[in-house]
Amino acid sequence: MIKVAIAGARGKMGQEAVHTVIKNDKMMLVAALDYKNANTTLADTGLFPTDYTVPVYTDLAELNEATAPDVLIDLTSPEVVYTHTKQALTLGIRPVVGTTGFTDEQLAELTTLAQQQKRGCIIAPNFAVGAILMMKFAKEAARFFPDVEIIEMHHDQKLDAPSGTGLKTAQMIQEVRTAKEQGHPNEKETYAGARGANFDGMHIHSVRLPGLVAHQQVLFGGDGQLLTIRHDSFNRGSFMSGVAYCVEEVMTQQTLIYGLENLI
Repeated sequence: MIKVAIAGARGKMGQEAVHTVIKNDKMMLVAALDYKNANTTLADTGLFPTDYTVPVYTDLAELNEATAPDVLIDLTSPEVVYTHTKQALTLGIRPVVGTTGFTDEQLAELTTLAQQQKRGCIIAPNFAVGAILMMKFAKEAARFFPDVEIIEMHHDQKLDAPSGTGLKTAQMIQEVRTAKEQGHPNEKETYAGARGANFDGMHIHSVRLPGLVAHQQVLFGGDGQLLTIRHDSFNRGSFMSGVAYCVEEVMTQQTLIYGLENLI
């Protein structure tokens, strides 16, 4: 039985993760990490059934001492996720992280720490299996279509732009694509930002609107043709099979893995 703690349990993704872990017969939810609601239970928050008596802590070290989780699922925010992940590894807890916003320097530091601790750590910009396949297909297509733009679309409460999935897609394409600037060499933005973020000559466009969940399309242009690879998550349940998979898989790892595509 894998003992699991969840950071960000009151969020929409966190609530889904709570139900997923509790219903999984290979896992046991032992605690929640929150920035408030110390000395209460998940049931006390009013967001869960009355029998969800899992304790809530505001301090990860205290949580670890009291409940000794094997895995910390972090679904919080970019402002705190690095601190949580680093502290979890230091305490010997294996992080499974769905929050994005890490810098390259932070990822490098966490990779070194995971190797020193011989503890697995999985950071997944997207837990949806379909989204992972979209990224893999996009990388393959980029071998033949070097002119590409990414349009990622999310709900209007998302804090980071571009999304972790959009950035990860661009990084995967970069591995097989010869760097070049796309568009007319004398192209000029009449309004700054009109062409989106420039990543290695590719452009990433971020859309934020109410009603959206998580959507992305990768457009490849060629002579007389357009190839579009698209994935849509219509609800947060689409991410939960990936979360459960990562909780089991992180127990077998001894280093940091960035991106679920490295496991599928």
